Amino acid sequence: MSGATSLSSFGILLLSAFVFPCPSQSAEQPRRPNIVIIFADDWGRHAGAYARLDGPGTVNDVVRTPNFDRIAGEGVLFRRAFVSSPSCTPSRSALVSGQHFWRTGHGSVLRGEWDGSSPAFPLLLRDAGYRIGKSHKVWTPGTPSDAPFGGQQFAYEAEGRRFNNFSENASKLVAEGKTVEAAKAELFHEVRANFDTFLNNRGSDQPFTYWFGPTNVHRKWTKGSGKALWGLNPDDLAGKLPPFLPDVPEVREDLADYFGEIAALDGAIGLIVERLEQIGELDNTLLIISGDHGAPGFPHGKCNLYDFGTQVPLLVRWGGAPGGRVVDDLISLTDIAPTVLELAGLPIPEVMTGRSLVRILKGDKSGQVDPQRTAIYTGRERHVDSARADYLPYPQRAIRTHDYLYIVNFRPDRWPLGDPHRLDGDQPPTVEEVTENTRITLADEDAGPTKAWLVSQRRSPRWKAHFDWVYGKRPREELYDLRQDPHQVKNVANDAEYANARATLERQLLQELQQTGDPRLIDEGSYFETPPVGGPPVTPADR
Repeated sequence: MSGATSLSSFGILLLSAFVFPCPSQSAEQPRRPNIVIIFADDWGRHAGAYARLDGPGTVNDVVRTPNFDRIAGEGVLFRRAFVSSPSCTPSRSALVSGQHFWRTGHGSVLRGEWDGSSPAFPLLLRDAGYRIGKSHKVWTPGTPSDAPFGGQQFAYEAEGRRFNNFSENASKLVAEGKTVEAAKAELFHEVRANFDTFLNNRGSDQPFTYWFGPTNVHRKWTKGSGKALWGLNPDDLAGKLPPFLPDVPEVREDLADYFGEIAALDGAIGLIVERLEQIGELDNTLLIISGDHGAPGFPHGKCNLYDFGTQVPLLVRWGGAPGGRVVDDLISLTDIAPTVLELAGLPIPEVMTGRSLVRILKGDKSGQVDPQRTAIYTGRERHVDSARADYLPYPQRAIRTHDYLYIVNFRPDRWPLGDPHRLDGDQPPTVEEVTENTRITLADEDAGPTKAWLVSQRRSPRWKAHFDWVYGKRPREELYDLRQDPHQVKNVANDAEYANARATLERQLLQELQQTGDPRLIDEGSYFETPPVGGPPVTPADR
């Protein structure tokens, strides 16, 4: 497929992918696995199991995820897994369609529209006889909400949705007189009850697909809740923060609170796995645990193509996969859709750019298993619609190998994290405003204490350079040598000694974009720059 391929040609390819018979279950056929996907909002690569891989001295030393860690010992833990885009909707569009986010039409931006032209593996499973159900978020914010999962007709949330604001609701219950453990138990009960309702509504021999998509790890969370609810001491992070995060009390507490929400998520993971084991379905279930991008409201995180924004946990447990392994291959979450379809015995639509992980899962090797999996591709267009004047995106694409991260910023004249509204005016935003309201300024970074602290320090002699570095305009090209600079803080794109590496990576990136028909390379990216994708966000009334 050439770079000049029109978008209409995608529709022809996509429609052709749906012409296949639904397999029937017979006595001769092996039993199809159940599929349970635990996919958390804004959960970057933070878990205790990764602390052991990374060695001491990282922020993961403070994360507490005993359930995730135990399952990692029984499954396959992927050391280097990445999303297609570090923004909720395009990340999820890529996941369910098994394609690079830029191939998903209006689903490639945060508040876009799902028009049904891309395949969605949950609906393919439903059509093949799977009982499907979900709790909380699958695909949103977008219109129609959770469309790739059939909207809300398969929602199992009647027992409660309070888990989605875990720290706020647990803190409220404690303030009303409950103990911390009783408050947490009340919220965990909802998780178990919703899952039980789904399980009780499936056919006795019917394979099922359940999606648990909590949003508690997404901001906002209660200040100080990491310590109050989970005993996570912010001071334990001192000296462990990466260089793009100021090592100050405000940031350490904010990060500890984020890790508290991850601890709550881990508790829910334990409940779901426990229930599968109790009903005798655990070993016949493909369990996939991951997140949709990196940490919100922190520099280099969500909405950035650095690892802190695009790298996520990925853990797969399945009875047919030898467990206790760590795989070093570079994995894109677009690989999940073809993996699920292959294990369910369904054909993989030709439009999917992701590659099935089944061979890796069925093998017994650790380390680099597939010698071809040595690069992944990420990017973004528009996150918050009002982040820049005229609804403009901040277009980026990147290739990440084992040794390098190479980023192209197609519009370096624009502000990468949004226009700096009011920062130089007579009425600058207050700390409270920046803490509570994402759209006040630099709107492609979520509101929160870390962002508010950095904005308040933007003119201080000590922190001005840091503020300008993380929020300022960026050059057209960025290149990071991961062997020397794992946190990606020193851009060597213009260094002569890296000229050959830069040229090779640029060629490889552009080849991938051209072969997969990225509209960013067509007519100067007009598809992403103009309505409806580059215009006001879609609302139900507009449809």
